[in-house]
Amino acid sequence: MLRLLCVLLLVSAARAVDKVAIRPDVVYGHKDGLALTFDVLSPAKPNGAAVLFMVSGGWYSTWADPVKVAPVMKPLTDKGFTVLLVRHGSAPKYTVPEAVADVRRCVRFVHLHAKDYGVDANRLGVMGGSAGGHLSLVLGTTGDDGDAKSKDDLLKQSSRVAAVVAYYPPTDLRGWQNDPPEAIKKRPDLKPQLTFDEKLAAGVSPLTQASSDDAPSLMISGDRDELVPIDHSRKMVAALKEKNVPCDLLVIEGAGHGFNAKHNQIVVPAMVGWFEKYLAKK
Repeated sequence: MLRLLCVLLLVSAARAVDKVAIRPDVVYGHKDGLALTFDVLSPAKPNGAAVLFMVSGGWYSTWADPVKVAPVMKPLTDKGFTVLLVRHGSAPKYTVPEAVADVRRCVRFVHLHAKDYGVDANRLGVMGGSAGGHLSLVLGTTGDDGDAKSKDDLLKQSSRVAAVVAYYPPTDLRGWQNDPPEAIKKRPDLKPQLTFDEKLAAGVSPLTQASSDDAPSLMISGDRDELVPIDHSRKMVAALKEKNVPCDLLVIEGAGHGFNAKHNQIVVPAMVGWFEKYLAKK
């Protein structure tokens, strides 16, 4: 899953790897007695923008040593982006709407504590592949300005992001609870997280949430993807264009649900370029 892809934090928890300072296991919330965490990868020469990477495949969110993940994020950190590796409550225990709530909380947390990580809260990007791409697009299409009347400082914060890159994302989950596509039916590991009230499906389907204030979004999909057909991305781009939201679809010919090293020679520069364009300092 993780292969898919301003100041150094001089604290006791930080570890330096190839001029990137790593601050692991920042707690952004709790649920059922469990901590919700992300890791911070801070480049030596930060540009003030951050990219939140959704650690999610099939809405499973697993831990990996950030020291080993840091080289995968090198194309971003080399350009000065601070990268946050965001984990959510994982399947099979938690469903898709619960994962959405977690990552939305994380964005609010980053808005509240942005200065702690040397980043501008108005220059947050988000990315991921498959379920991670879905979560990224949900964040990009459903951001709000927070509740100014809340007594909770976190809930007062915005959940908006400024740019999205989503690899082969499912964009419409309606019907997946009771009558999912055949490709999904063949994946019993996906059933627990899709077992939620169908009335909630539209709210976690980016396709139904497109509006004029959405974040500029780049989708990258293979034209031979059988698990999440490219039509998910095509329809999402059409919906965003209808609302005059900057968006694009990069089609990787011959690719299925995942990219190889050759594909990444096209994918990675496009991803970095999108964030450079839309997270540039105003």
